[in-house]
Amino acid sequence: MQIWPVVTCCAVLSFPAFAEPSRSVLIAAEEQKADYLKTLEQLVNLDSGSDDGPGLAKVQDVLVQRLQDLGATIEIREAPPSPGKVVIARLKGKGERSILLMDHYDTVFSPGDAQKRPFRIEGSRAFGPGVADAKGGLAMILHALQILKDADFRNYKTITVLLNPDEERGSNGSRAQIMRLAPDHDYALSYEPPEEDQVTVATNGVASVHLRVRGIAAHAGLAPEKGRNAAIELAHQLLQLQNLGNAKKGTTVNWTVIRAGEKINVIPDAAEATADMRLSDMNELGRVQTEGGAIVRNRLVPETEVSFDVENRRPPFSRNAASEDLAATATRIYGELDKPLKTGMMRFGTDASYAWNPNNPRPSVLETMGLVGSKIHTSAEYAELDSIVPRLYLSVRMIQTLCESK
Repeated sequence: MQIWPVVTCCAVLSFPAFAEPSRSVLIAAEEQKADYLKTLEQLVNLDSGSDDGPGLAKVQDVLVQRLQDLGATIEIREAPPSPGKVVIARLKGKGERSILLMDHYDTVFSPGDAQKRPFRIEGSRAFGPGVADAKGGLAMILHALQILKDADFRNYKTITVLLNPDEERGSNGSRAQIMRLAPDHDYALSYEPPEEDQVTVATNGVASVHLRVRGIAAHAGLAPEKGRNAAIELAHQLLQLQNLGNAKKGTTVNWTVIRAGEKINVIPDAAEATADMRLSDMNELGRVQTEGGAIVRNRLVPETEVSFDVENRRPPFSRNAASEDLAATATRIYGELDKPLKTGMMRFGTDASYAWNPNNPRPSVLETMGLVGSKIHTSAEYAELDSIVPRLYLSVRMIQTLCESK
């Protein structure tokens, strides 16, 4: 993950003044830490890869039971093509503000990884599959709600928790549900992990770029000259297309998957490559399509056919005043603990982009409310245990403060 600092704007909404920490919330967060670690261990030790139906079902059962224990009503929705389901939990209060808490419970890891690399603590860090992305966020939501319940805080109209099983695959089965549900709320807090103490006001969109070449097969030893080598043409095109990004706009296009040929003694008649594209400006989709389409007309191998297509997978969550206002509020809350909190933009794509709508003032969205961690999507992924208490404090105080906003 890469981060760009963002200068926050002045507050748009009116919030109570911040100074001294809420002693009751801080004490409650400290008391919750041991139970939080137990929850995190339980979740990490259950496989829940995006394609692991049985594993996702086990994690779903744990989450549903915990949310029911908190007094929530539960709705389970199908999310095809995901084998998992969307969990929607609702808490009804007595206030006027509605808040959506979002996270995903799928990981990028395979069945059996939790057994091979179970939850463990080394020094001030916890390790295990999905410990930060995003099971640390799941535990954050559960224990923040527990603190609010224990304090009998009900100054909200509705707190909705949406947990989806397919974020790591682009949220294909849940994105429409997020987009329909989010506008019913004043605020949406998403619990992806930050790499350091920060909150995020913008994330990149995600796209895939597909390059395909058709050639003519031939015997590689007997008559190679009769073939038209698709692999050679693909290599030529990749060299031509390597500078499609735009650093000024934060657009990156990186070729990551390449396929060509099936047998060593056959000139390949087909080859393809896929690039990972990240963008903050939706107009970049059209620019890359137009420029790439023009570039591939220059062929090296005669009689080959080349196609170039850009596939939009996830829109950007763009910088906006309402999100920066929420970030300013979070910064003031962290200041109650005499701790700095950064505001940033990130290159990865998240479900915040589906909760946020540039044409709708509701909800205001803030990302990376989860547990601080790094090296996500790798076997070295870890979560910072020293961030549990302050991040719990942040979640609880954000909910309290937003419910009191005017």
